[in-house]
Amino acid sequence: MQSTKERVALTSILASGGLTVAKGVVGALTGSLAILSEAAHSLIDLGATLMTYFAVRVSGKPADEEHHYGHGKMESVAALAETALLFLLSGVVMWEAARRLLGEGGHAVEATIAAFAVIIVSIVVDFFRARLLNRVAKETVSEALEADALHFSSDMWSSLAVLVGLGGLALGYQWADSAAALVVALFVCIAGWRLGRRTIDTLTDTAPAGSAQTVSRAASKVRGVVAVDRVRVRPSGDKVFVEVVAGVSRTLPLDRVEAVKTQVAEAIRAEMPRSEAVVTIAPRALDTETVQERVMVIARNRGVAVHHVTVHDIHGKRSVSLDLELDRKLTLGAAHEVADGLEAALRDELGTEVEVETHIEPLQQDALGREAPPERVKAVEMTLAELAAEIGQITEVHNVRVRETDEGEIVNFHCRLDPALTVQAVHDKVDELERGLRRRAPSIKRVIGHAEPLYGRNVRRTA
Repeated sequence: MQSTKERVALTSILASGGLTVAKGVVGALTGSLAILSEAAHSLIDLGATLMTYFAVRVSGKPADEEHHYGHGKMESVAALAETALLFLLSGVVMWEAARRLLGEGGHAVEATIAAFAVIIVSIVVDFFRARLLNRVAKETVSEALEADALHFSSDMWSSLAVLVGLGGLALGYQWADSAAALVVALFVCIAGWRLGRRTIDTLTDTAPAGSAQTVSRAASKVRGVVAVDRVRVRPSGDKVFVEVVAGVSRTLPLDRVEAVKTQVAEAIRAEMPRSEAVVTIAPRALDTETVQERVMVIARNRGVAVHHVTVHDIHGKRSVSLDLELDRKLTLGAAHEVADGLEAALRDELGTEVEVETHIEPLQQDALGREAPPERVKAVEMTLAELAAEIGQITEVHNVRVRETDEGEIVNFHCRLDPALTVQAVHDKVDELERGLRRRAPSIKRVIGHAEPLYGRNVRRTA
């Protein structure tokens, strides 16, 4: 893409150079102010295309330590310089044309075949050159090439005005040349105004029309985004830099938040292919949050682990109790300070009238273990089967594993229950089985039971 831009810019330089020389020679020989104006216009175009070429080369450089957003605005600087040259040219041409129309200067002007030929060639060259530049400018989003395309498009129309002026001269109207020069100056002013307005918008970071709405629409469609708080868009060369602040539920885990950021950036890029988006996530407290979720968020933000969160409303007063896991090596005084801080934060969140109770327990840590002997595993499995038969509804105790650690044995097992039972009922049954095993075998430190649905001949399968 960069090589295409540079190749087209070089082609434009060659065309401008050739037309400048041709118009200058013919204008000097014929004394035509309109043709001389066109020659001056082409000379400025030559300078502009040279600036365009170097601007395109510089703008293609990647971002560095001094230019964090790249060098794309070099094209805008070049376009602004071209604008100044266009207005300068139009001012000089208007001044000289006015002097000749008022009879204060100038000399006889000839409408020669060479004059007609150079203007016709100029129109043809400008037509095809403007089309090529405009196409490549759109493909590469190049302001400098777009400025060149605008120049040569205006050149074509101003050359048509010169052609009409030469026709007037051929018919004996000497003022036609100066009138054509004024028309050329007018076209140059219009081109300069259009180019200057667009360039200044870029240099002042004016967002492209409708871009903020496009970004907001794309971001809001991403699953997990509940609001788009702020959007900022700034163009620079062929890139568009986007900053967006998206609101998400504060209950989302960090990995999900990162996924949302990535998805928002991808959604924006799908709508604006040349964009580079920086997405900031703003956590939001949603009206749909449960008290348990709010408690877990507060605990997570304070860097502590909690579980078994229970919420009760007693005679209009809310009560929250939870288990707080802390480093087992902490002193009671230090642990109590952590608990007090968590309780204060929960009251700030849920209201000062809420009753908060924390149960401090040691945080479970990784422990080195080893598999228990097969005979020990068999004994535990038989005990579990006996207890399951006594409790009832628990069947097919299987996949029993026993690990020995320095702090005691850890037992894992699977069992099956009626799939129609509620989660609460299943939990109560499995919990009773776990407690019974610990009573039978005090060496067991922890029991983890996994319940599975039982599908068989005597149990109807439910969806």
